[in-house]
Amino acid sequence: MIKKDYLKMLNNLEQGEESVKPGQHDRVIFIDGLNLFLRNFAVLNFVNSSGNHIGGLAGFLRSLGALINQIQPTTMYVVFDGVGASTNRRYLLPEYKSGRNTNRITNWDAFDDIDEENDSKVDQITRLIQYLKCLPVKVVSIDKLEADDIIAYMSKDMAKRFDTKSYIVSSDKDFLQLVDKNVTVYRPIEREFYDVATVKQKFGIVPENFIHYKVLLGDASDKVPGVKGLGKKGVLKRFPELAGEAMPFDKLYDLSVERLKDSVVFARIVQDWEKLLNTRKIMDLENPMVSEEEKAFLSQLPLEPLNEFRILEFMGLYNEDGLNHHIKNTEFWLKDTFTRLIY
Repeated sequence: MIKKDYLKMLNNLEQGEESVKPGQHDRVIFIDGLNLFLRNFAVLNFVNSSGNHIGGLAGFLRSLGALINQIQPTTMYVVFDGVGASTNRRYLLPEYKSGRNTNRITNWDAFDDIDEENDSKVDQITRLIQYLKCLPVKVVSIDKLEADDIIAYMSKDMAKRFDTKSYIVSSDKDFLQLVDKNVTVYRPIEREFYDVATVKQKFGIVPENFIHYKVLLGDASDKVPGVKGLGKKGVLKRFPELAGEAMPFDKLYDLSVERLKDSVVFARIVQDWEKLLNTRKIMDLENPMVSEEEKAFLSQLPLEPLNEFRILEFMGLYNEDGLNHHIKNTEFWLKDTFTRLIY
């Protein structure tokens, strides 16, 4: 997002306030756009009459409708990584997300090779943006910002300003550290909502300590190393304190020093403490990597009007892409589902 766009948003503050309908910020869905798209792309091998794969596109649109019907939101944000989104974290860890998406994720029957698969992903995401611009939802993407950071900042900021109840839709477990009385995470891979009680039940720890749990284990998918020799069961065995009240991250160091003789794992934590602090910066969504200027822009977004609901344009894209029977009674589905975000 270029500077003049930030200034325009800030200068239109009063106008934006007038465009917000009563209760618009009560219940908000934040969609991790790429995460939801890739899940549908990998699972649904829908092909149109021209032989083109449309699983990611059709599945994503169906998912939006299902989420609106289930959660009954007052506003929906679809958030994508910006160009160069991993740059900030790679300054801290050069290997971060390196080599990601180099393997096939779909059925061998869908594509001849990895290049064809990647081309289809790009084409479908590009087309998806056109569909979303026809719907009364807000699409957000800022260069050099990951969707995680945008969603983390906005969900917490809107909770403070409007007492918003946010529902974050993503299979990324990193979001579980944000769960509190105002923030719930819906994981499509499990079709389950995670509130405070669910996080405690599933992981045996309170959400405030989930970042500690993640740092100790690392994240192989993002090329973020954890503590060698410490598995999921070992975390609570070595640090039962995580199951209790929220505790500062530095307490892990103090506890490790006290228990050095008990296990080599504690020695590794003490020895690699600076690396673990670095890992925490990378994973910490309570303190997202968002500049003050970007925060000002994101704080303005809730006051901006929704996209105009353009049903005819949506249907034109739908028919052109041959989505056909993948969304039954499409025009009725559109009106019945998305008008809830307008009135």
